[in-house]
Amino acid sequence: MTARGEKGDPIIEIKKLTTGFGSQIIHQDLDLTVKRGEILGIVGGSGTGKSVLLKAIIGLIKPRSGAIRIFGEDVLSMNDRDHREIDRRLGVLFQDGALFSAMTVAQNVIAPLREHLNLSSELQQEIASMKITLSGLPLDAATKYPSELSGGMRKRAGLARALAMDPDIVFLDEPTAGLDPIGAAKFDDLIISLKESLGLTVFMVTHDLDSLHRACDRVAVLAEKKVRAIGPLEEVRKNDHPWIQEYFSGPRGRAALASSVQEQDRSGDREATVE
Repeated sequence: MTARGEKGDPIIEIKKLTTGFGSQIIHQDLDLTVKRGEILGIVGGSGTGKSVLLKAIIGLIKPRSGAIRIFGEDVLSMNDRDHREIDRRLGVLFQDGALFSAMTVAQNVIAPLREHLNLSSELQQEIASMKITLSGLPLDAATKYPSELSGGMRKRAGLARALAMDPDIVFLDEPTAGLDPIGAAKFDDLIISLKESLGLTVFMVTHDLDSLHRACDRVAVLAEKKVRAIGPLEEVRKNDHPWIQEYFSGPRGRAALASSVQEQDRSGDREATVE
């Protein structure tokens, strides 16, 4: 496998990707580069294939054509053994956690460890406890079943499982959907903290405007089967594409921008007080 590179290097490279189901084309000749160490937000209208793109990258959907390179390796042409090596370096949080309902939180976190590694039961439990704590859950959540958790706790449990193998890249599919504004902001802060402390690259599908402002280093907009804009949010907002203007300059977009500015002002005030 390719050695780990420097922050800012391409870690995922997608060229001329085409996906579809039956006669329906979802993406056509789509290009996208994800940089090591960034949080990239993926946005787009309904039916633009945000989650389809995520699933194509991680191998759950086979594209019709194109190339996907992860860590410099062509994942669409590699054998199963090499693909498993790539999979060990990826973590995925699906909507609502997608936990195994018959397993406790700890057992869910241990599942990928059992699949990929030959570890003692004691070490598996130790790693599970560490990842559960890292995701912001209390340790007593380890013995609970998904049905006993709130929506926010299930997402954190799913995140703990996604982190089990110490991944280089974490994929998040609508991570703040269904959370109240306070819970969503705390989850965003957790992702930012984990990115910085663990050196993660984060690929985040979201429609949450506050998350885009708060957490993302860059934003990619899907429209008309391609990436129509990509860059820092302040640059993407200037794009004259009709959907981009409606999304970011409409009432909710303006509210999210105002909230982001207020948060930056409060952060500046706190830093000035400390100094």
